[in-house]
Amino acid sequence: MENILSTVLLDPSPRKKEDIFSPAALRELSVVHQLIEFDGSNRADFYNKHIGDADFIIGHADLDAPLLKQAKKLKAVFNVEGNFMPNIDYQFCFNRGIRVLTPSSVFSVPVAEIAIGMLLSLARGIHSAHGDFVKGKELYGLAGNTESELISGAELGFIGFGDLGKAIHKLLQGFRPNVRVFDPWLTESHLLGEGVVPASLEEVLANSRFVFVVAAVTENNSGMLNTAKLDLMQHGAGLLLLNRAAIADFDALVEYTAQGKIRLAADVFPEEPLALDHPIRKSPNVLLSAHRAGALSSALLEMGDLVLEDLKLMEQGLPPQNCKRAEPETVASLRSKPVEKS
Repeated sequence: MENILSTVLLDPSPRKKEDIFSPAALRELSVVHQLIEFDGSNRADFYNKHIGDADFIIGHADLDAPLLKQAKKLKAVFNVEGNFMPNIDYQFCFNRGIRVLTPSSVFSVPVAEIAIGMLLSLARGIHSAHGDFVKGKELYGLAGNTESELISGAELGFIGFGDLGKAIHKLLQGFRPNVRVFDPWLTESHLLGEGVVPASLEEVLANSRFVFVVAAVTENNSGMLNTAKLDLMQHGAGLLLLNRAAIADFDALVEYTAQGKIRLAADVFPEEPLALDHPIRKSPNVLLSAHRAGALSSALLEMGDLVLEDLKLMEQGLPPQNCKRAEPETVASLRSKPVEKS
């Protein structure tokens, strides 16, 4: 009996297919599946024409209920943008048994590695010392370390402890830190099992010399790190903003870094690109990175591999294993902005 190929709609915008699929993976995708690629003309027409034939979608298109009603065969949507955005009728998908998935975990290790670099630089003033040296204002020996401190055995905190938080924590093990975590989506026993101390937000902020902000932005935590919360931090403590900037009151961060109350490392900003005249650029207590922490070609190519593996499982009637699933209890509250490309 002849095998019937499953039909895959490929529309990976804002990414290019070559960014997330190696040549070998693209060959496999086109040979093993009936591949229909978006040609870049009219996206609405493309989906209206083809969604009825689709078993799988690899992309991030707007999928409302009227459009999804045409998708009689659809098993899964693989969102390769990386965020569960409110551009899909998730409830319709849940009711129909359509999986909405993302291989976003590929970014956790690249971001974790740059997070460790930022942590060390904040603690030892590596970036500021380099700037002073270039200007001929370097300070030698003890004079150049008046605001430095050790990471080894330090009190560290996490706001959020998903894939990224766990990846950072794994890399920190050699420093033997004491780690407190605030994550209302995780149970106390789960956190204890990860070797961290469950804590309130207030406890994390008040007791940590450095705090990793790696939580997803939701309707409940947007702007959560305001002046009242930042006041709880120890003088000169460090805040590492690594997921989405909307969790913080960025104007407050500008004020507190300018006054030397806290040190800040940020890879994300309220608006990107950041305005050239934004005051955070002039603060002496910041380490800034242009939303580049996870943007490695190797990570994007891993994304394509994870999607292909889960496609194979689902074609065999098995559940996906690699990609994160949109969950009814949480997806409605997520408020991340889409990436342009990373």
